Amino acid sequence: MEHLESTLRPVLQPITQNLPGPIRDIGISLLGTECYKTLIHDVQLSDAPCFKLAISKGLGIGIIGASAVVKIPQLLKLLNSQSAAGLSFLAYALETSSYLISLAYSARMGFPFSTYGETAFIAVQNIAIAALILQYSGKGAAAAAFVAGLAAAGYSLFNPTIIDMKTMGLLQAGAGALGVASKLPQIMTVWQQGGTGQLSAFAVSHISPPSPRRILTLLLPGLQLPLRLPLAHLHDPPRSRRQAHPLRFCLWLHPQRRSRSPDDLLLEQRSQQSQRSFAQVERVGKKRGHRHDHQC
Repeated sequence: MEHLESTLRPVLQPITQNLPGPIRDIGISLLGTECYKTLIHDVQLSDAPCFKLAISKGLGIGIIGASAVVKIPQLLKLLNSQSAAGLSFLAYALETSSYLISLAYSARMGFPFSTYGETAFIAVQNIAIAALILQYSGKGAAAAAFVAGLAAAGYSLFNPTIIDMKTMGLLQAGAGALGVASKLPQIMTVWQQGGTGQLSAFAVSHISPPSPRRILTLLLPGLQLPLRLPLAHLHDPPRSRRQAHPLRFCLWLHPQRRSRSPDDLLLEQRSQQSQRSFAQVERVGKKRGHRHDHQC
């Protein structure tokens, strides 16, 4: 790696150190000031944490970019044939609902857009496909009602005065199951009609592979991967949006780099106090036992 750096640095540094302001600002917003200086400005590719972060960000942007076109073949197939044969409206309605919940939850939790942006693009494409399925099935009024209903649901999900974070946690917990359940109506439709009809093989085959890559983008930089449980608050009120549900299971690639939350510190302090109290009681008990033996 050092030999590669020494070879590339004289060639790349005149370019990387004189990048236009807008490009430099984008790089800093993605990598942070420290990693931008290390990887781009100084061309030090041997910095493992920053290199992992760059790979993670690159994969995240690639996933979002691919998600923007993953359902386009299905849309084109519907528009060209003007037939919804082989497609299940219920499947797209359930899948869109799942994406809408995940999108609202991630946005309200303040997660980086690069970790969930694909849900927004796929949800928009799903809405268009579901509306076309109803339209080509002779249910134009139902298509308009469907879009209006989703708009109302989206407004409610993004509005904290209507749906609080505790309820959002419950909805998010069920969003995954809802997404899996959305595949069943499509399977039943294909089975009943005896063929795939206008179902796009490209859209079906390319919707699942980004999932493991998305997990990789979260693991590579050693970031916290929270699975928030819809349980009652352990501390009331929560101190921040990210502590709305303090009881969490967290997956870490580098546990030693984990930042300790106030909840962890409080639990540790209570544990230390309990240990000190137990040790003090034990010492007092030993002293009393020694005095009793001496008197005897």
